[in-house]
Amino acid sequence: MPVKKGSVVFESFNGKDVSDNPLAIYKQLLKDDPTATKRCYFSVKPSEYRKLSSTYPDIHFIRRFTPGWVKYIARADFWVMNSRMPKWWKKNSQTTFIQTWHGTPLKKLGVDIDNVEIPGSSTAEYHQEFIDEAARWDYLIAPNQYSHDIFKSAFKYSGHFLDIGYPRNDVLYSGNNADSIAKIKQNLFGFQPKQVVMYAPTWRDDDFSEKGKYKFTLPFDLAEFFDKVSAETLLVIRPHYLVKDSIDITGFEDRVKILADVDINQLYLITDLLITDYSSVMFDYANLKRPMLFYPYDLAHYRDQLRGFYFDYNQDNLPGPMALHEADFYQILKQYAVEGNFTNYIANLNAFNEKFCSWESGEASEKVSQLILKGGKTQ
Repeated sequence: MPVKKGSVVFESFNGKDVSDNPLAIYKQLLKDDPTATKRCYFSVKPSEYRKLSSTYPDIHFIRRFTPGWVKYIARADFWVMNSRMPKWWKKNSQTTFIQTWHGTPLKKLGVDIDNVEIPGSSTAEYHQEFIDEAARWDYLIAPNQYSHDIFKSAFKYSGHFLDIGYPRNDVLYSGNNADSIAKIKQNLFGFQPKQVVMYAPTWRDDDFSEKGKYKFTLPFDLAEFFDKVSAETLLVIRPHYLVKDSIDITGFEDRVKILADVDINQLYLITDLLITDYSSVMFDYANLKRPMLFYPYDLAHYRDQLRGFYFDYNQDNLPGPMALHEADFYQILKQYAVEGNFTNYIANLNAFNEKFCSWESGEASEKVSQLILKGGKTQ
């Protein structure tokens, strides 16, 4: 079947949301060519269709894996997605697949994972699924040279790279100003918190009660946390979507906000201190050159048994202090409350920014938009 020229199907996280690199590219494409709205569609899970349609009334949605979805996905000129498509769906040979992916990898990916701990999938099957999927990608966006090299290995990818930085990070350059930050705070909270600390941990592949159901318990006490930070501090918890309903903040609802569905770049912009562990949020947040605190409370297990890391994850290489134990975590928080920064880690942060953010310029979305408008031609 011939493709419909200029038509684009976008998809974020297997249709669970409208976000990330695909949304940034979609917005830029409509800015560059307003008539493109008639040719652009977001593929979403049927269970999310009503909510997302209400949130984004101007976007044309198609329900994933329904008969109506088929006529769009089968004849799309472009697919723009940040995760894998099911192996059973065959891509039209005339469709150009732009794979944006969804983060700079710290943890092992794809073929590089020696032992897969995901229920219902063997290691060999998991590896082959990645290889087969990557063979369908016509373009793969890389945010930095480090990621470029890893993607090539982990996906066995031999196609065309777009070494341009992440489109989703463009807003960290255009929106990093007092007016934009104040507007985001007002929209999210209805007031202007003086200090925002965000806790954004990764998810644990092996922490599940049954297939598809994951657990998560906060690794610190909220009362102790607020005892160490300034009285004006608001804590934002950004959990993985698989565990967003499993976090207990009873008694602290006024000072803690669980925001799993808000565009994380908006959260970066309002965050004064990021607390994370092994999540790739560290690489994106580094664009802002703001303080980070690392709390890898299960480091030995995660690094050595579960996923493995691509680089030496230690105090010398991280762009902020690391706490392995809860007592250390509270002590570092107290230090931040007094100093407002981690002065001993400014050099680390600058080096980290140079390594992982040097391709970021605030123009990645524009480059992908122009690629689409030129019919997939890079020249």
